[in-house]
Amino acid sequence: MRPVIGLIPLFDDEKDSYWMLPGYMKVLEKCAALPIMLPLTTDEAELSEAYSLCDGILFTGGHDVSPSVYGEDKKSTCGATCEARDKMEGYLLEKCIADNKPLLGICRGIQFINAYLGGTLYQDLPSEYASVIEHHMSPPYDRAAHKVEILEGTQLSDILGAGIHEVNSYHHQAVKELSPKAERLAVSEDGLIEAIAVKNHRFAIGVQWHPEFSYENNEESVKLVKAFVQECQKGRSK
Repeated sequence: MRPVIGLIPLFDDEKDSYWMLPGYMKVLEKCAALPIMLPLTTDEAELSEAYSLCDGILFTGGHDVSPSVYGEDKKSTCGATCEARDKMEGYLLEKCIADNKPLLGICRGIQFINAYLGGTLYQDLPSEYASVIEHHMSPPYDRAAHKVEILEGTQLSDILGAGIHEVNSYHHQAVKELSPKAERLAVSEDGLIEAIAVKNHRFAIGVQWHPEFSYENNEESVKLVKAFVQECQKGRSK
């Protein structure tokens, strides 16, 4: 049986609705997983039951992480936040870490993982981090926007290879101070942390780029998600 991957739902404030970008599900399906969108809730009993059905959790993009998660006041340049999602993801992240269950964070995902585990974020890159690198690209999103260096001897280098790689990029927040519970896996041309892993965890990787946008024409996007799915499959097989 295919491993079941729980996806954090996206939330539309204006329509008061849950939704999902199809790329998240399609790339998981391509990699032989069964994706399911979880309910957006802070009810721990409901979350625990949903979590128990999953072999791994994918922390998707979406709202800005509330600065209160990392002990800061919200600036005017910070975007919309979702308190319920922050609480939900905190609960699921703690469960994944405690159970050594695989997780993958994308865009907001890497940011939340770092912030929740004691790191900080740039609330708004354009105003807080001077750079000529384009981190908030225009469509189409399935092309390269800038380069990153994957560091030698890391879990990500085992999957994609160490050295220079091209990635897409669509974000206005980013990792600022790295969590003491995480390690750097990749950095961008301008020095931003672009990928992290939770220390002492079998697969807990966060990337700032978007494999769900580029998987159809980018082999490395598929390799990353496939590595995640394969680790989830190992857990199902036990």
